[in-house]
Amino acid sequence: MTLFSPPKGPLIYRQTLTTRLAHWLWVVCLFFLLLSGLQIFMARPDLYIGVQSGFAFNNSVLSIGAEPAAGGIAGVTTLFGHRFDTTGWLGAVEAYGELRPQTFPSWMIIPGFRDLATGRVVHFFFAWGLVFTLLFWLLASLVNRHIRRDLAPTRDDIRGLRRDIADHLRLRLPHQRNYNVLQKFSYLGVLFVALPLMIATGLTMSPAFNAIAPWTLDLFGGRQTARTIHFVVMLALVGFVVVHVAMIILAGPINEMRSMITGWYRTDRDEA
Repeated sequence: MTLFSPPKGPLIYRQTLTTRLAHWLWVVCLFFLLLSGLQIFMARPDLYIGVQSGFAFNNSVLSIGAEPAAGGIAGVTTLFGHRFDTTGWLGAVEAYGELRPQTFPSWMIIPGFRDLATGRVVHFFFAWGLVFTLLFWLLASLVNRHIRRDLAPTRDDIRGLRRDIADHLRLRLPHQRNYNVLQKFSYLGVLFVALPLMIATGLTMSPAFNAIAPWTLDLFGGRQTARTIHFVVMLALVGFVVVHVAMIILAGPINEMRSMITGWYRTDRDEA
């Protein structure tokens, strides 16, 4: 099936209720986690590798800030020792008609102004929402065999990997009952690698959790390294969401959204 050619096969029941419910709960949780997480990051807009951090240590990998410039201030982002002028985007952003020293624009944070306490409350609430939704989905998917039936790659999937990559590069997106191999790998990566890693590194940043499980600090190389990993995985998840939404638009948003709202999905005629 080529791009912009709508499927003409029958409707099939593709997404179970538990999968759809978990999907939309994840959408809500990740949205609020991202914006509240950026609010928390503004309290110390630096990332480090190592157990310790501060002015006496030279282990910063990312730093976002503002510095004096001709006629005002300039936003400066330093990444692995390389400085970039990010005025208007990062470090120095426009607010109330003037440049102000703020890590992110107001539309990128919750709440839309500096409020670390509220940001932490929102972040922790939806973090636990993410945890319980992941556990709910895992239990339901083991019971209804969704993982084994729909997500586990088969030998045919592996043999067809090159063909599937070529089809995606040519924007040939078939509408079929089963997930293609790229979907399976990406979903498994998010559900069993990225999300658990986000949860684990988030817990590692908590002094209270460190008291219960101090070995997590050794596992991730210290609280600062865990924070950096947490941030990097967040960027990877944002990238996944961008690609995911792009694929939905290219494959036919009405059909794809109907599948995730009602469970019913229209396939290609040859698939039937």
